Amino acid sequence: MWWIFALLSAFFAALTAIFAKIGIKGVDTDLATAIRTVIILILAWGIAFFRGGTNSIHLLTKQNLIFLGLSGIATGLSWIFYFKALQIGKVSQVAPVDKISVAIAIILSVVFLNEKISPLGIVGVIMIIGGTIIIIYS
Repeated sequence: MWWIFALLSAFFAALTAIFAKIGIKGVDTDLATAIRTVIILILAWGIAFFRGGTNSIHLLTKQNLIFLGLSGIATGLSWIFYFKALQIGKVSQVAPVDKISVAIAIILSVVFLNEKISPLGIVGVIMIIGGTIIIIYS
């Protein structure tokens, strides 16, 4: 079932690039990121309230809050740089290069989370990195 959610995530990420490229035309990218963030904030809290996710808010630990906060900072910086790249580059190049995050996430999960990667997984990471390099220079 996880792969259905992953495919939906990929689909909406693709729409994000298309909608953002159209929406940032003639707009400061920092302002565009701020507007996008407000929409996401409202949507995320609405879903959390509607689905009962806020019922467990009292169970959050200091570690949860620190790392969710760091994740939020990383997300914000990612969006700021993504919008700037979209404003000056082509979606067909920016979006795929942005997805090198997949390879980086796998590498970081091995280094920091001690996750195991199969030899086939290593080949996949190398292919993602190679494909990204090809797209950069295409």
